[in-house]
Amino acid sequence: MNDDRLIAVVRRALESVAPELAGVAIEPSQTFRDQFEIDSMDFLNFIIALHQQTGLDIPEADYPQLTTLEGCLGYLRPRLASGGTA
Repeated sequence: MNDDRLIAVVRRALESVAPELAGVAIEPSQTFRDQFEIDSMDFLNFIIALHQQTGLDIPEADYPQLTTLEGCLGYLRPRLASGGTA
């Protein structure tokens, strides 16, 4: 899966938690919490949305890797290449 599709997956997951983010630019290296002021419950719902969209089981120990767009791409790219869906 190419990065454009992965970014779209991450964006859909973010927008499912915070619809007001539709069309807002995402700074790749800045944390979602700092950019969008999402709280821990929003972040958990974001992880759930990523799971629903990709079919990947995301262990809690991996959550810190998913706090930025860059982190999400680095995490999702190899896992989806080896069997997830999106």
